[in-house]
Amino acid sequence: MGTTSKALSLLNFFSRAQSEIGLSDMARLSGMNKATVHRLLTELATHGFVEQTGSGREYRLGPAVLRLAALREHTVPMREMAQQVLEELSRATGETAHMSVLSGETLATTAYTYSHAHGTMVMMEDAEVLDLHATSSGLSVLAFSPPAFIDTVLSAPLRARTPQTVTDPNAIRAMLPTIRARGYATSIGGFEEDVHSYAVPVFDARMQAMGAVAVATPVSRMTGVLRARVLDELMTRVPALTRLMGGFLPSTFPTFEPQQPLQKEG
Repeated sequence: MGTTSKALSLLNFFSRAQSEIGLSDMARLSGMNKATVHRLLTELATHGFVEQTGSGREYRLGPAVLRLAALREHTVPMREMAQQVLEELSRATGETAHMSVLSGETLATTAYTYSHAHGTMVMMEDAEVLDLHATSSGLSVLAFSPPAFIDTVLSAPLRARTPQTVTDPNAIRAMLPTIRARGYATSIGGFEEDVHSYAVPVFDARMQAMGAVAVATPVSRMTGVLRARVLDELMTRVPALTRLMGGFLPSTFPTFEPQQPLQKEG
């Protein structure tokens, strides 16, 4: 067992019945000598995983554990709820659907689903990073972001992912009012050549754009009929996902009337 594994194994001895453990008791429980246990606990305390308390200087779980637990509790239900919506989108459109969440000045892919209605499909990678300026997901988030954030993103060097990637900040700024008015963004070959995608932002409880849901298809398959179906599904299901996750649509988000009946589930 490596040093990291040994240190983390000490956390398993804490429980509701034994929320505080002294150095001697921890050595006894772990089967390690006191000097080793003291060194490992000191390392854990440095990073906030344990802290000392009381006159006897017993150890208890620290704030880092609580932070990670809260993050886990927040993230996993969100992913599970998103996964269901993505599966509905894939079934209804016959294409790849994915969700990404804002992480700094990029988007991190958190979930995706494939449809096997066709022999070719847009493929995703786990935790794939999406540029805000080069993807429909990124543009949809950018359009509903505060001006200061937009300035920060567009003042940085903008990488050309493909020959079709728009890297002129002024050109990107010119797109944003239309995206806000429509409620969705589109990208043709901006991030990956031969990929056409549409995306709708997801909002948190503060009405801030926290991520986006997109449907992506090979360019050759994006007909007018498919475009209408994709937009109907996205503009109906994604705002519903925002509400399901406890978020609120901003007052400026447009209303949308589906052009065709949505595909029923089941």
